[in-house]
Amino acid sequence: MRRRIVGLTVAAAVLAIALFGVPLAALVVRYLVNDEQAELQRVADVAALTLSADLAHGREPGPLPAVDTAVTLTLYNASGQRWIGNGPAGLDEPIREALEGEIASGTVGGDLVVAVPVVDNQVVGVVRAATPVAEAWVRILGAWMLMAALAAVALGAVWLVARRQGARLARPLEQLAKNAQRLGDGDFSVRGRPAAIPEIDAVGTAMDTTAERLGDVVARERAFTADASHQLRTPLTGLRFGLEAALDVPGQDLAAAIRVAIGSTDDLMRTIDDLLELARDTNRGTEPLDLAPVLTELGDQWRVMLAASSRAIVVRVPTGVPAAAASGAAVRQVLAVLVDNAVRHGAGTVTVAVREAGDALAVDVSDEGPGPGDTDALFVRRSPKAGGLGIGLALARSLAEAEGGRLVLARAKPPTFMLLLPAFRDPPEGGESPETLGGPGPRPAADRPGR
Repeated sequence: MRRRIVGLTVAAAVLAIALFGVPLAALVVRYLVNDEQAELQRVADVAALTLSADLAHGREPGPLPAVDTAVTLTLYNASGQRWIGNGPAGLDEPIREALEGEIASGTVGGDLVVAVPVVDNQVVGVVRAATPVAEAWVRILGAWMLMAALAAVALGAVWLVARRQGARLARPLEQLAKNAQRLGDGDFSVRGRPAAIPEIDAVGTAMDTTAERLGDVVARERAFTADASHQLRTPLTGLRFGLEAALDVPGQDLAAAIRVAIGSTDDLMRTIDDLLELARDTNRGTEPLDLAPVLTELGDQWRVMLAASSRAIVVRVPTGVPAAAASGAAVRQVLAVLVDNAVRHGAGTVTVAVREAGDALAVDVSDEGPGPGDTDALFVRRSPKAGGLGIGLALARSLAEAEGGRLVLARAKPPTFMLLLPAFRDPPEGGESPETLGGPGPRPAADRPGR
């Protein structure tokens, strides 16, 4: 591209110089030839004035004035005979015209010739001035060489400017090509630098926007994959545990084990449906959510697994508790994360209790374990390969905030996590939605499990 820009620019400059320079060169030839003839006429006029007095009184004319060595002066009488000088003995066309009383000029052989009549009431003689045409062409060639030098300088300047402009145009395009290659290789952090060229900057901005959107999409997909893996692990573990228990106990009622497995499969399907619902941002808490069946179902899901470890789960839902203004899918997944953490990292009985907290509902999940060591990093999302907490609590907090609620560690020892949810209130006239607890509204793209 750079070579093409430089080549086209230089070619355009050559064409412009040719279109301007060829006529100018012809004008230079004409101008210098006319100038040379004018100089010859001036010399002849001086000689005619010098000799006119002698010719008018019939005296022998004196010597011709001194002139440049390249100029030949000759005096002819009224009959056309050479009188003084080294000019041709015969008459040429300029002399004949001058004998008729007019100044004549022309090219005779290889000379430029000017003939000036000497007049005293009548033509009494003719002064002929001549110089080789080569003298004029020396000046012409000098002017042409100067023009050629100026054209070469102009072409050199055009080449330098074209090279610089070519680099200025090509460099951002080459960078765009590299960025597109990196984007194709999966590097969505690639960003272009402004080139101060509106058209190229528009392309770069569009590519940056595309890279950012693709990066967000990939990040959401990866987050959804990690979140789905985390959330599906618990029901799969329960299903595996139930099947293994049925095989390990002699005389176990396999039909009952199959029914339990089917129930676990239903829980698994419910979890998948919840994740897909959350990924599509549906059901944003516009309908009231009764927490009692949600918590009862939660207790039933975890009771068997906790009983295998000689632990228990207690669910407390006081009567008269208002409904929550939140998505059932989000609440189920948040509580599943909290109970899963209590099972894996806690000890003793797991307690899930609901209480009113002003205009909100508080769901406390606690156990009798020692509690987390590093409370500052509880809700920081980490690599799935990191030990301890890393995905679940971060996901749970993002889901709670997306529903207009909050998730906090209310007490470190024994550990108690508190999920605050907005209580459902009948919307006033005008269809305004229930107030949230300062949540950010729709779930941010970076926090969604997927799309």
